[in-house]
Amino acid sequence: MKSNMWKIYMLAAVSFLVGTSEFIIAGILDKVADDIGISVSAAGQLITVFSLAYGFGTPVLMAASARMERRKLLLYSLGLFIIGNAIAFALPGFGFVVASRIIMALGAGVFVVTSLTIASNLAPQGKQASAIATLVMGFSFSLIIGVPLGRVIASAFNWTTVFGAIGALGLLAMLAIALTIPHTKGEEPVPLLKQLALLKDPKIVVALLVSFFWIGGYSIAYTYISPFLLTVTGMSEQTVSAALFAFGIASLIGSQLGGYSTDKWGASWTLTGGMLLHAATLVLLSLAAQSPAVVFPLLMLWAFSAWSSGPTVNYNLITLAPEASGILLSLNMSVVQFAMASGAALGGIVVQQASLTSISWIAAAAVTVAAGTAAASLKISQASRRKTEEKKLREAAGA
Repeated sequence: MKSNMWKIYMLAAVSFLVGTSEFIIAGILDKVADDIGISVSAAGQLITVFSLAYGFGTPVLMAASARMERRKLLLYSLGLFIIGNAIAFALPGFGFVVASRIIMALGAGVFVVTSLTIASNLAPQGKQASAIATLVMGFSFSLIIGVPLGRVIASAFNWTTVFGAIGALGLLAMLAIALTIPHTKGEEPVPLLKQLALLKDPKIVVALLVSFFWIGGYSIAYTYISPFLLTVTGMSEQTVSAALFAFGIASLIGSQLGGYSTDKWGASWTLTGGMLLHAATLVLLSLAAQSPAVVFPLLMLWAFSAWSSGPTVNYNLITLAPEASGILLSLNMSVVQFAMASGAALGGIVVQQASLTSISWIAAAAVTVAAGTAAASLKISQASRRKTEEKKLREAAGA
């Protein structure tokens, strides 16, 4: 089984490509807007379109293709992903870019879910969680390396070159997967209605709302981070690339320490504390927006605090319904994408109707709501666990 680890790392490398295609728009938003001849707020809706297509399309496509052999599904999804990148590279105009984002999102969503399943199957017994963490690391590195590198390429050549390069590397990825990933049988489909039935449980709904407000607030500000740094803070092109790199590094550290903190000090302190720090940092970004020397470390603190919540949110969800953890995590993935879409859309309205400096205030408000919702979610979860334990004790005493 150890010989399969390199295959998992290969899937993580492809995940890096997929993650870069999703996050890169925020890093080159101003260049896309200038080249196509649209406003920054209109360009920001490319993130909305991607997230909506991902959130709505992935569960439907996964349910429809549940019985399909997994390697074949990986190849089909990557093929769709490559077509989306090719359209962005070769065809001019806002309409084609929107179409490319939709196609990319559908391919990316199916690839992510399928690769998680395959990585779990390839991993040695008892190492499935580590295999999944390795794939997630691929996405983390798309923030650390992919977005700032894409910014550099877009500055040196053209923003469409980034998608051309991703598409070309995607072809190599298809070849590698076709030659190395073994055949894996499909699964019995879980009907969408059965998945949605979990939403009848109030504690699950509240937990998912935490994800929505947390990522929604993050997306309001992050979508427009490049124009914010260029026009409001006055950073140079090179400094923006460096800032995006530092942002990615801090997000990785925050994610790792968030998991450690949850294990050591518990979900309640980690989640609410991290989100309150997240909100406070966004407020400080507005107050210090004119000073590059102050904004740079604040960006790192923002990334650190924002992504420290990720492991805790997923942990909390799993503890709510361990028997349906896979379905819950899939639902949460859709909620995250809807939140990204909503945040980008609301941020666009704020930029258009108010100013770029206003986005971090609105984002901070959303994250503060997430912190309050997280506190409520954790209280509901604790009360539910106490009732379950008391019921078990009564049943044991009665026996």
